[in-house]
Amino acid sequence: MSSIDIALKIFRQLQPEDIKILHAIETQTKQYQYTPEEQIPTKAKLPQSKVQYHLPKLTKNHLIQHQTHPYKGYQLTTAGYDCLALNNHVKANILEAIGKPLGVGKEADVYDALTPTKQQVAIKFHRLGRMSFQQTKRKRGYTQQYTYTPNWHQQSTIAAKKEYKALKLLEPYNIAAPKPIHHNRHTLVMTLINGAPLNLYPKIPHTKRVLNEILNNVKKAYQKAKIIHADLSSYNILIQPNLHILIIDWPQYIPITHPNAQQLLKRDLKNILKFFKQKEKIEITLKQAFNYIKEN
Repeated sequence: MSSIDIALKIFRQLQPEDIKILHAIETQTKQYQYTPEEQIPTKAKLPQSKVQYHLPKLTKNHLIQHQTHPYKGYQLTTAGYDCLALNNHVKANILEAIGKPLGVGKEADVYDALTPTKQQVAIKFHRLGRMSFQQTKRKRGYTQQYTYTPNWHQQSTIAAKKEYKALKLLEPYNIAAPKPIHHNRHTLVMTLINGAPLNLYPKIPHTKRVLNEILNNVKKAYQKAKIIHADLSSYNILIQPNLHILIIDWPQYIPITHPNAQQLLKRDLKNILKFFKQKEKIEITLKQAFNYIKEN
């Protein structure tokens, strides 16, 4: 059973005291790998007897795990972290229900969801813990700005916050990307993601129009939103049911003022042009595409 399955199974049964204890453990993650048991009542603002009653239940339901040596302490599991994020979305009147998975990848899980007004949306759970620490340091340079080493939950939160910021920057310019709705911890709620990535199509419909639409959106992101995707590939460009594209997965975005901006823009373009050349025999040079993005 996945962490989100565990979280969804138990979430509606959680009491306010459970949430307070989970949050109390979370607040100590910068200081401790395992929060000392004796600190939890103070941080949760609960009597010790209440904490002692709820800790075994949270452990049994796989929302926390504990150690006994060199001291007795507790840490959140991924499912526990999921519950804290879900609780925030529900309290903020953003989510009412979560449905089927839309995509499960190396770095994130995306699920169909409903708002209280029955609007279909998507919720993305960033899961950087699936990558090794060295991969995260190499691929996710934005975690290096912190004076402490963020744990997996914190690194996933950083990624979600950064992707939310990217989508907010893109939103005013009608760029083909999901619209952001809300974010909390390692989760991001956005407009519904519907479609399949380019790499899954045996034959891409309206090939030249799709390529032109991709380049046009890269150009708008560059010239209007002033950002570069920096991880663009056939895996994160979807073709929607209306046959228009949607560019997803923006947590690695960089501003166009970044020292490596031009290099990363060229890498994005290389990935796309190589895919269309190999798959659809369409040849556009990197210089032509690069000049198109940069020209007014």
